[in-house]
Amino acid sequence: MNKKLFSLLLMLSGFYAYGQLQVGLESNSQWYIDDNKIKLSESDADERFRTGSYLKAEYYLKKWEFGLQLESYAPRAPMNYNEQFDNFNIGTIYTRFNDSELGLDATVGHFYEQFASGLVFRSWEDRQLGINNAIFGARVNYTFANQAIKSTILGGRQRLGMGFDLAKSMLYAANLEVSVSDLMRIEDFELAFGASYLMRYENITDLFPNANKTTTVASTRVDLGKGGVHWGVEYAFKSKDLPMEFFEIQNDLPKRSGSALLMNMGYSQKGFGITANLRRMENFSFYSERALAGNLYNQGVVNYIPALTKQYDFSLQNIYVYQAQPNLTFMPLEKPGEIGGQVDLFYTFEGGSALGGEFGTEIAINGSYWAGLKYSNVELETRAMDVGFIEFGTKYYSDLGFEVTKRWSGKWDTKFSYLKQYYHKRYIEDTYGEVNSNFVGAEATYKLGTTQSLRLQGQHIWVDGDKKNWVGGMLEYNPNSTYGFFLNDIYNYGNEEEDKKIHYYNVGTSYTKNRTRLSVSYGRQRGGLLCVGGVCRMVSEAAGLTMGISTSF
Repeated sequence: MNKKLFSLLLMLSGFYAYGQLQVGLESNSQWYIDDNKIKLSESDADERFRTGSYLKAEYYLKKWEFGLQLESYAPRAPMNYNEQFDNFNIGTIYTRFNDSELGLDATVGHFYEQFASGLVFRSWEDRQLGINNAIFGARVNYTFANQAIKSTILGGRQRLGMGFDLAKSMLYAANLEVSVSDLMRIEDFELAFGASYLMRYENITDLFPNANKTTTVASTRVDLGKGGVHWGVEYAFKSKDLPMEFFEIQNDLPKRSGSALLMNMGYSQKGFGITANLRRMENFSFYSERALAGNLYNQGVVNYIPALTKQYDFSLQNIYVYQAQPNLTFMPLEKPGEIGGQVDLFYTFEGGSALGGEFGTEIAINGSYWAGLKYSNVELETRAMDVGFIEFGTKYYSDLGFEVTKRWSGKWDTKFSYLKQYYHKRYIEDTYGEVNSNFVGAEATYKLGTTQSLRLQGQHIWVDGDKKNWVGGMLEYNPNSTYGFFLNDIYNYGNEEEDKKIHYYNVGTSYTKNRTRLSVSYGRQRGGLLCVGGVCRMVSEAAGLTMGISTSF
C-alpha cells in the first residue's frame, strides 16, 4: 500500500512544472478504551484503534483539472461510520474540462452536484458525518446568454462504499436556471425561474415483480427579490413507488407518490433582518437503491432534506435535535410526513444608543414548529389514508430561543442564550416519551493580547423526562495563534439511574501553523445524535484518545 501511494505522489509531482498541483491531507484517529463508566460493545471492542484518512491531489493545467482522493480506514473505520468504508482504496477520481469563455464545464469520473436547495438532488461529502455520496459518471454544465441561463445534465451511479463500490441503479438528471433579470438587464429587481428532473433506473423485478424500473422526481421554482426583500418557492413531485416497512420493500402493497413544498422569505436592512422557512413533505425520501431507505449512515441518499431548525452553539442545546420526517409510514407508527417551519430575527442596537452601549448589542430570536401532516380515513389493509395539504397534525417538535451578544470593551465579549424545546421522541426517534426542556447558557471571552484569549462557558438544561437535567462548562485558552488548550465537561446529574450519572469530559490541545493543524484530546463522547448542517447520524457512547491532522500545500 505504501509503495502504491508513493508511486502516485511521485507521478503527480512530475507534472508540477507544467501546471499547478494542490495536495491536502486529513487524518482523524481514535483509540477507544473502557473506563469505569463506559465500555465498548463486543462487536466494537475487537478493534480499538480506528482511523479515517484522506489524501486529495488536484492538478490544474490550463483548462484541465485532474483529481484523485485516496482514503484509508485501516485497521477499521471510526465507530458508527458506514461499514463499507474499509481498508485502503481510491475514494474519488475525475477529469474536468472548464472553459469559461465557451461556458462549458464537463467532468468525467466522480463529482458532486446540487440542484437549487437540494430538494430533488444533492451529492456531497461530509467527513465528520461519514458521508460521501459522489456520483461516478459524467456531467456537463453549460452557461450561455451572458450567464443568465445555466444548464446541467448528468448521469452515473452513486458511490455507496469506497470509490468504485457503486449503487446498482443508474441516476440521470437535468437542471435549468433562468435569470429573467439578467436576460433583461434589470439591476434593481431579481426574478429567476428553475426546474430540475431526476430519474432512477433500478431493475428489481426479479424479486419484486410490481416494482417500476424507473422512479422520477421533478421540481419547479421561482425566486423574487427587490431591495432587502426576498421570496422563493419550490414544488417537487415524486412518481409512484413501492412502499417500505420495517426496512423491507413491500411488493404487494399499493404504490404511492410523494411531494414536497418549500418556501423561503426574508427581509434585511442594516442592523435588522428576518427570515422564514416553511416546508411540507409527504413520502419524499429518495435513495439510489430502495433497500437502503432509512439506513443509519445516510448511505444512498439522493436528495437533501435537512432539519430546518437553528444550528445551536452550546453542547446541551444539541441533545434534543429535530430530524426531518419525510417518510410516509403505517407500521409500526402512522406518519404521513411533516409540515412546519422556522423564523429567525436579529436586531443590532448600535453603539452609542441606550441599549447598545459603547460597542453595540446584538439580539437574535429564533422559533420553529414541526408536526406531522393531518390525516384521516386510514385503511391498514390497503395502506391508504387521506392526507391534508396544509393541515397540521401531531406535534413533533418546537423550540423558541434568543441570544444576546454584547461587547463591553475592546477586550470583553459576552453571550447569553435561552432555549425552550418540545421533543416528541416517539415520532422523531421511533422510541417513546415526550420531552420538555429549558436551557440557559452564558459565555465570556477576554482578549489578553492581540492573539491571546481566554473563553469561559457555563450551561444548564432542565428536562422533565428522558435523562433529566444536565450541567456543563468549558474553559478555553489560546496563548497565541499557534497553540490552543481546552477543558470541557457535561454532567448528567439528573439521571434517575445512579450508574448513568456520567461526566462527559474532554481535555485537549491543538497546534496551528499556516495550513497545518494538529489536535489531540482525551475524554468521553456522549451517545446520541451528531448533526452537521441539519443532517444527523447516531453515535455511540465512547471513551478514549482522539487525534487529528490536516495540512495542504
